[in-house]
Amino acid sequence: MQATSSPGPRRNVTVIGAGIVGMASAIHLQRDGHDVTVVDRLPPGEGTSFGNAGIMTPSAFVPVTTPGFLRKVPKMLFDPMGPLSLRWSYLPRALPWLLSYVGNATPEKVETTATALSGLTSGSVQEHQALARGTGAEPFLHPATYAYVYKDEAQFERESYTWGLRRRHGAKMTLLRGPEVREMEPAVAPDYTFAVALHDHGYVSDPSRLVKALAEQLERAGGRVLRREVRDIEIGPAGPTRLLTDADPLDLDLLIVAAGAWSGALTKRLGNPVPLESERGYHVVLTDPGIAPRVAIMSSTGKFVATPMDMGLRVAGLVEFGGLEGAPNFKRARTLLKHVKLLYPDANTESFTEWMGHRPALPDSLPVIGRSPHFENVYFAFGHQHIGLATGPKTGRLIADLVAGRRPNIDISAFGIERFSA
Repeated sequence: MQATSSPGPRRNVTVIGAGIVGMASAIHLQRDGHDVTVVDRLPPGEGTSFGNAGIMTPSAFVPVTTPGFLRKVPKMLFDPMGPLSLRWSYLPRALPWLLSYVGNATPEKVETTATALSGLTSGSVQEHQALARGTGAEPFLHPATYAYVYKDEAQFERESYTWGLRRRHGAKMTLLRGPEVREMEPAVAPDYTFAVALHDHGYVSDPSRLVKALAEQLERAGGRVLRREVRDIEIGPAGPTRLLTDADPLDLDLLIVAAGAWSGALTKRLGNPVPLESERGYHVVLTDPGIAPRVAIMSSTGKFVATPMDMGLRVAGLVEFGGLEGAPNFKRARTLLKHVKLLYPDANTESFTEWMGHRPALPDSLPVIGRSPHFENVYFAFGHQHIGLATGPKTGRLIADLVAGRRPNIDISAFGIERFSA
């Protein structure tokens, strides 16, 4: 159970990062009575939080790297429709990270990772509802079934390891066969004859507007949201004292680093370098899809998610390693158009928008959540990979608990930045 201690003294808190993790941290800290300023080079919800698949997923605790993953990598890399790609010019820089990443695919490490993440993903819908309550973010939340669809039951059985993990960690599900699949979702192609319907899940109908609505609430309640690029951190004997930006410097009392894939340069400046990589993700939005799907679906064949949203049908997925600086390769995004036609044969793919964003990934698939080991006035909240939307609200609550001296109601020891110390 969570302790009930008071929030402690009122502090001036600066949060770097205006995505879902940073904004959730800001809202929870403000509700504890602190004065909060959020700083980002982009407007709220315009970074990775703009383009995610919008799924609130309590079951999203299974890492990408599971036993047998390494054997699948060559096929994925050389399949133009595959879910994984690598810019070969980036390989020398990425290779140490990638070796560590695939090295975490042992059964023991995967079980440890899933155990830690399940505490963070649990109650994802309820955490979002609590964060959004009384704000303009509420209308974007839709509790609903989330389904994995398969061509047949044999394809499902080949993923028995990951489904066993989900069952052991409490995922609630129903197996659908034959006509039950199309009863759940009539738009799905008839050759999908097996599905897993996951309960207590949901989706967000506009992730960017959700974050913007939270930012608006923060400002109405007296907080500040500043569009500035952080260029350096001045550090005194007791910790950071000022942020140097492309505008005026900002004095610091308490600092939260929640800058997603850009957090690495900041943690290095603060004495904690981390092996943070960009897991570049793509989406397309069918702006006139011609169909009206009832639920969000993960295609286990194409490894992508299709989510009904306010702006159309968003189809998100694919992983590309190419760093923070490389331009998007929208040929990758357009492979999603081919995939979605296999899932929804009647979908209109003629009118679409496309996007690429940087998901912050660490090689052990765990985020960093906790206080700096060097400075008492610094906290970290980044590295959520592809589950930032699902876990952002709880991460924000955990940060507020730590600042207040409350004991978190889950074990966060696996998320400490100290694990990357030499």
